[in-house]
Amino acid sequence: MRVDNLDLPFAVTEMGDVEAEPIIVLPGGPCRGPEYLSDLGGLDRTHRLVVLHPRGTPLSGGRSRGWWTDADDVVALADALGLGGVDLLAHSAGTRLALAVAARDPHRVRSLALVTPPATWLSGTRHDAASVALDTTDPAVVAALRSLEQDEPTTEDEYLEAFQRQAPASYAHWTRVEQVHATVGAMSLASARAWFNDIPPDAADRIRASSLPPTLVIGGDRDALTGVQPVADCASLLGARLEMIEDCGHYPWVEQADAFVRIAEEWFSTVQLRHVSRHRDPKPEAGSRQAE
Repeated sequence: MRVDNLDLPFAVTEMGDVEAEPIIVLPGGPCRGPEYLSDLGGLDRTHRLVVLHPRGTPLSGGRSRGWWTDADDVVALADALGLGGVDLLAHSAGTRLALAVAARDPHRVRSLALVTPPATWLSGTRHDAASVALDTTDPAVVAALRSLEQDEPTTEDEYLEAFQRQAPASYAHWTRVEQVHATVGAMSLASARAWFNDIPPDAADRIRASSLPPTLVIGGDRDALTGVQPVADCASLLGARLEMIEDCGHYPWVEQADAFVRIAEEWFSTVQLRHVSRHRDPKPEAGSRQAE
């Protein structure tokens, strides 16, 4: 079904072949306008990407009910598309939403791809941003790192100013490409705060105890926002495959698009082919020669 025909309380956009098996994409921010995802480095050339605009983003409006409750929206989108199980690709804060869906409705999630997930809350690993190799000869990077440590915005203006001030530390390099990308996708302090409301105190425990579907974690070895070791430990904790992209910060499809698309394309092609094969070749009855 085309997303234009869906009747949902949040916005949905799509890219790629509308007849292909969809991948549901969950942006980060939290509640950043998904335009910053662009076409995910060209992943739309081989896959259908259905982008959920979380409550609190510009096109959806309103406020998040908290990422744990907003997992219901992912299931509602899957239902509207007529999907029993879904493949999820989530970035940054959106990885919390993806994990909430997998923990609350495990039968609805076929695979997870978690891109640069902030993971200290889940793994307990100490943040190691100080050891990430960034260009500390660049005054903008130095100011960004200082802002990450010190700034605590309390107004919308302060929040947006801090986000732009911190942007140079979000990438492995701070060239014109990254500078332009950092301006894409509107955010608000009120929406970001709402994202963290009403989260069950045992949410992390429930996720850690869940039987997760096949999971991929993609990190950047120069991501000062997530750190490096917390992401690696998160992948281990989740029983996930880890792909750490070299010379890359928080936005792999912008900074290392070829590597990102290669990894994501191989992952989703494999999990979707496995699903098709399973439905074409039903499990043989016990005692048949096919089972030998």
